[in-house]
Amino acid sequence: MTRSDIEILLSDIREGRKSVEEGLEILKNFPYTDLGFARIDHHREMRTGYPEVVYCAGKTVDQIVGIFRVMCEKQNNVIGTRADETIFKAVKGIIPDANYYPAARIISVQKKKPDAPSTKIAVITAGTSDMPVAEEAAVTAELLGNNVIRIYDAGVAGIHRLVDKLPEIRTCRVIVVIAGMEGALASVVGGLVDIPVIAVPTSIGYGANFGGISALLAMLTSCSAGVTVVNIDNGFGAGFSASMINRMK
Repeated sequence: MTRSDIEILLSDIREGRKSVEEGLEILKNFPYTDLGFARIDHHREMRTGYPEVVYCAGKTVDQIVGIFRVMCEKQNNVIGTRADETIFKAVKGIIPDANYYPAARIISVQKKKPDAPSTKIAVITAGTSDMPVAEEAAVTAELLGNNVIRIYDAGVAGIHRLVDKLPEIRTCRVIVVIAGMEGALASVVGGLVDIPVIAVPTSIGYGANFGGISALLAMLTSCSAGVTVVNIDNGFGAGFSASMINRMK
């Protein structure tokens, strides 16, 4: 859709040939920019409430830089996940206000600040080794406009470390629980609170952990009601889902 197309659409609405609702429906299907290697969806935020997110792993540096350049030209907020320092330096070279969160491996460019709900999200890890996945979840939720409480290294091997934080945890609207090994923490938290729990299995653990499969299966078979599970090491998916729950009216 070109500028002239938009002007025609606005004229049709003003003169009664189209309703406002019809106009919005057309704009929701606004086309993308075709870069050959990627087709950038500019109106995802209008349709879903969230901007398009760039998964950087597997893309070349030139491809990622091209995607960031086009999205920023459209004044969109941009989040790039699974990005390393090399990718960040290349993006920073063309977008000086880009920020990097090394623990989360996330690049962010904010053209507009999202409204923050008054309610909070808790991100809890079983161990320190789970922190990279936890930071991906926490930073994702923060970039989408949420207030996040971090509670790290509170696993079942020392459950008093979790119990001490329960009053603070219970003030939140949704909890993200991240655990490797046997993944028991999600069930424990789910049995102590009356709010949704999003469980993230991690690939942290010894051989029989099978790269996170044992934690994944334990979380999927949890006896605690209200526990839902995302994929292994998927901190981004958990943070995104937690944001959607936290921002519901």
